[in-house]
Amino acid sequence: MGGDYAPGEVVAGALLWTGDSPDNHAILVGKQEIVEAEIARLQGAGLPGNSSQITIVNANEVIGCEESPAMALRRKKDASVVVATALVKEGQADAVLSCGSTGAQMAAAIFILGRMEGIERPPIVTSLPGEGGHQTLLIDVGANVDCKPAQLVQFALLGSAYASSVLGIGSPRVGLLNNGAEETKGNALAQQVYALLKEQAGINFIGNVEGRDLFLPNADIVVCDGFTGNILLKALEGLGLFFARSIMKEVEKPPAILASFDYSRVGGAPLLGVNGVSIVCHGSSRREAVANGLRIAGECVANGMVARQAEELAKSN
Repeated sequence: MGGDYAPGEVVAGALLWTGDSPDNHAILVGKQEIVEAEIARLQGAGLPGNSSQITIVNANEVIGCEESPAMALRRKKDASVVVATALVKEGQADAVLSCGSTGAQMAAAIFILGRMEGIERPPIVTSLPGEGGHQTLLIDVGANVDCKPAQLVQFALLGSAYASSVLGIGSPRVGLLNNGAEETKGNALAQQVYALLKEQAGINFIGNVEGRDLFLPNADIVVCDGFTGNILLKALEGLGLFFARSIMKEVEKPPAILASFDYSRVGGAPLLGVNGVSIVCHGSSRREAVANGLRIAGECVANGMVARQAEELAKSN
């Protein structure tokens, strides 16, 4: 029930995803009569998908983005994100996906799914396009605005586990986002994190990465705090839209590279460091983004992302 275009576009995305495979089963959590009406409306309009692969679980409350996540979680036990996350905890679902309040989703993941041992703050990871089809994982992109040095080291460990398990990258290269390549660059946080990452035997640390180098195939993972990462990500999204609109005025068909900046192609970003798959989607996600987010969730489950993260953390302890 969360998101700028919920529940219609969320329901539409789930229907589209069911069309990928007869094994895809979506559990839509929200106000049942509203969700049922949306399914009927969309199928009546000819949207492809199979409603027989959809189950509805009723939840009468919604946590708004303006609410305090922790307080809302205590007061609204029947909120859709709470009920959906509990389904994963109980083994009735393999993953949870939401386009609603990121804070509420993170709080639900922490208090219901639980954090992995040694993890203080679960981060969000997303992929940036690069030269030659290379993808760079940026972590954290919004879950934690204030971070301690040790927490960014945890982000690096989790990102490495995700890159190796889901993306199949052996010994992924980890960089630290900074305002210069030299070891002495950056604020106090960056300098402390640099020193800690150098000491981590289980991390293939390559040093600092400047913002202009994010699209080069130099690093597989770039670590930063969620405040910086979220601003950077949204600036890139805005830049992509600006270029697309500007170029469309000049040519009939824009270059394909612009499509790589379309967040709907990515769909969602996994919340790492929790005992379950939780996919965070953009608040303005429409059906294509929701469907792609569900595909990412499926990949995370199929590749054993949660278990691989736990293994990597155990090695570092």
